[in-house]
Amino acid sequence: MQFIQLDEGLVIIEEAFQKAKRIVEGYPDTKFTSEEYMKFHACVYTLCYKPGDDNKVLLHEKFKKSLEETINSTVLPSLAAKENELLLRELVLMWSNYKLMAKWLCRFFEYLDRYYSSFCCGVSLGETSIDCFRSMVFNVLHGRIQAAAMSLINEERHGKQIDPKLLQDVMTIFMEIGENRSTSYYENFVQAMLEETAAFYSQSSSQWVVYDSLTDYIQKVNWCIMQEKERAGHYLHPTSVKKLIQVLQCQLLDMNALKLVEKLQSQNSSQLDYQEILSKCACLSIGEESSTPTLAEHLSALMAKSAHIH
Repeated sequence: MQFIQLDEGLVIIEEAFQKAKRIVEGYPDTKFTSEEYMKFHACVYTLCYKPGDDNKVLLHEKFKKSLEETINSTVLPSLAAKENELLLRELVLMWSNYKLMAKWLCRFFEYLDRYYSSFCCGVSLGETSIDCFRSMVFNVLHGRIQAAAMSLINEERHGKQIDPKLLQDVMTIFMEIGENRSTSYYENFVQAMLEETAAFYSQSSSQWVVYDSLTDYIQKVNWCIMQEKERAGHYLHPTSVKKLIQVLQCQLLDMNALKLVEKLQSQNSSQLDYQEILSKCACLSIGEESSTPTLAEHLSALMAKSAHIH
């Protein structure tokens, strides 16, 4: 084994960091040759081979500091002036490039990761790279990121064409950033989205139930649930889609059951008319499971119960 001095080794390692940084700077096709990989990997191995932990501690700090410098010099400035969809697109790009950079660096520092970072620090270098991005980028911009994602969902709800793949990528970032953490950024986002959805449909249904006929109202409910289910299926986890449908069910049907019964009675709708209304939404299930009632079944049971109470 050819030993090298610490100063000489740090120069070699800095070369690795500077080239890897180019990935985040907008050159994701940056590649390392097999010779470069061997040089950087061997350098870290040689410095770590020295007895004691002094070099290992220094290399671990160097790894983390280099990530922080990249975030401060490149990632944060690229996100600072952007809002809404542009912010989300830049976030997806930065996160993708940052992960690729960190992947290369973790390969060079494999020996340090295996015999010091994971063992002595209790955190792998891969986890350290995520921690840096989480604390310096995501936690700082979380409010703006969530607002931008919510804005896209609302735009689509009002008929504007959006890029569902972008929302899907953002949801993936929420999950990856929050993985193995007590705080689930994805679940927090879903909860906020459900609350906003409930408020939107509570306000909308309060007007529909007054001015629309029973037939028109049920058709709107049918259409809204189908549209929301289809849209959310592009970027939310199936369990989250189910929660969304339950919110719609509550706001559009459960909260207005008595008014729907009154409307049925005031309009002198015959049983035949009512059955025709139900038949129009008979195939739409509230959830995914086969045991879940259809919209028609739920509505029929709900109105029967409300009529009895009424």
